[in-house]
Amino acid sequence: MFNIPENMHQLDGDYSIPVVILSVVIACCASYASISMNQRIQQNSFFKKSFWLLLASLAMGLGIWSMHFIGMSAFMLPIPMEYDLLLTIISVFPAIAASYLAFFIANRGNHTNFPYAIAGLFMGIGISSMHYIGMTAMKMEASYSYKPLLFFASIIIAILASNAALFIFSALQKYMGNLLIKAVTSLVMGLAITSMHYTGMAAVVFYVEEPIHTSMDHLHGMDMSLLITFVTLGISILLIISGLTSLLDRYVDYRLTYYDSLTLLQNQRQFEKDMDKKTLSGSLAILHIHNMEKWISGEGYSFGDELIKVVGETIQRLKPNSSVVYRIEGNRFAILVNEDHSYEEMKLSLERILSVFKMPFTIGNASINIESVCSVSTSQDNQDIKQSFANCMAVLRHQSVTYKHEVIEYDASVHTYSLERQLVNDVQQAMEKNELFLVYQPKVCTKTMQVTGLEALLRWNHPQHGLISPGVFIPVFESNGKIFEVTDWVIEAVCKQISKWVLDDTPFVQVAINIPGAYITSLKLQDAIERNLNKYKLAPNLIELEITETSVINDIENAINAVHKFSSFGIPVALDDFGTGLSSLSYLRRIPISTIKIDKTFVDYVPESKKDSDVLNAIITLCSSLHLNIVIEGIETTEQFSYIKSDVAADPAVQGYFFSKPLTVTEITDWLRERTHITT
Repeated sequence: MFNIPENMHQLDGDYSIPVVILSVVIACCASYASISMNQRIQQNSFFKKSFWLLLASLAMGLGIWSMHFIGMSAFMLPIPMEYDLLLTIISVFPAIAASYLAFFIANRGNHTNFPYAIAGLFMGIGISSMHYIGMTAMKMEASYSYKPLLFFASIIIAILASNAALFIFSALQKYMGNLLIKAVTSLVMGLAITSMHYTGMAAVVFYVEEPIHTSMDHLHGMDMSLLITFVTLGISILLIISGLTSLLDRYVDYRLTYYDSLTLLQNQRQFEKDMDKKTLSGSLAILHIHNMEKWISGEGYSFGDELIKVVGETIQRLKPNSSVVYRIEGNRFAILVNEDHSYEEMKLSLERILSVFKMPFTIGNASINIESVCSVSTSQDNQDIKQSFANCMAVLRHQSVTYKHEVIEYDASVHTYSLERQLVNDVQQAMEKNELFLVYQPKVCTKTMQVTGLEALLRWNHPQHGLISPGVFIPVFESNGKIFEVTDWVIEAVCKQISKWVLDDTPFVQVAINIPGAYITSLKLQDAIERNLNKYKLAPNLIELEITETSVINDIENAINAVHKFSSFGIPVALDDFGTGLSSLSYLRRIPISTIKIDKTFVDYVPESKKDSDVLNAIITLCSSLHLNIVIEGIETTEQFSYIKSDVAADPAVQGYFFSKPLTVTEITDWLRERTHITT
């Protein structure tokens, strides 16, 4: 193996530079493809992680293998050469196995050095095995031997390159979403792979018994056209499969996020998204199906599902022209017509739908009569859809509404005043009887994946109107002077709950409380907070106050003084909805806040929109330079979370439906304990 017999004549070869360059390009492209596939292992996917692990390993293994044989084809000797097909095929398996081992170890999240060193050793041996098995596949009239020093150097290079690859796929994994870093990493890996190959080639000495006299113009290269075609086709198929599965992943994620799985209509999340970005010059209708609970309790959930499917199909079939239908709640559908149309034509379509519901429906063995009502709000002047939605809900909550298949148009003189008056009259009873209640939404650090705190959010389960949206009752409280009283109730409810969590050792960290408008400057607020902290024997840092930009800007000097007092007392203060109302960044420098909450409007189109992504990055960079904690609201999709985790300069916390919707006390307690158990 290492000895050249005496009286043998050494053969000198030469390299085809274009083919050498091609081998390096193949190695770099394979590295890039495998990195891209490995990224999918870290993300939520329709396909199992093992599927992406296998694809990444195949791409890397085939890349190493094809680079080797293309590099061999670049080497020319003065005798004909060919390959043993069986050994050529066998040589690919060590490369794939070594790549699989590397990706498997890198994705385990174990950052100790010993497992990486062992994995790097085995991976290097696997790559070297591939190389030297491939060398034995050569069939020619010459013999060969190896120079010991270069032989072992090639194996050491393979092991070091493997360890470098493991480091890249583990320590630098979070940066792989950056195109430039991924490209540079692929180049480094490709050069490491080719270095091992060409060191191994330098170690080999070819010799024959009789001298061969030929010029450099008569050197023979291997006929690799079939192999190159096969390798190119294999890697292309892998890339196509990766691309198609990524598209399928995105489509499945989009459907699960924004479509109702039962009716296949767009869901509440899509409706809320459309409300945020659209205005209405047309009509919005909310169709309410009454007594769903009765049918479910009497016939079961399957019956209820079939009933909703029938209702959804009927609405979709008879909906007005150019309209969009959403299922926004279990028993409510929204119909949005956002262009010029005749209100009479729309009303006729809605009446046609309701007339179908007047007829008995047969579902399974049961014949039922559906009770329904439809509220409509119409605008001709680009009205905010949220206002139209509030108008429709005001109609549905009005005491005069009956479920007799009517289409009722919103009338401000009838519906708004009556509902507003009733809510104002009922708020005291709501606090006394716990009809007002709190839900909690977690904030999660993108770096450690640990929960950094909770936000307390107010809800109202009205005895007559059911669950009322905060978008409806909060403005009523504010306009009628009830919001400060309700805020005091929230503060005590939060402190009481924190004391229970402390007693039960529930890992909650901190709870944020929203403080409305000018209340931040009120002495009454300071008294309420100090009184409840003392009453429940709580440390000040267990709560956080969230104030909005608009409340700050309206009374900036007093707001700065108030925040200073809370900060000196040990209570952190966060600035909510950052970017939506502050007129001067100089105020941000003066206010002693600890946390910035970036409004969800800045992430709605991230990462699809480069401009929005750049704006978000700029805001995060600014806040980081001011040494502020950062919370990004409204994270709903895998793409948004992956971008923030991989592409932004800091490690902010995120809040949104991607991790959890707002949860009741029981739900959030179980969620926190389960998550703590998983992360530990």
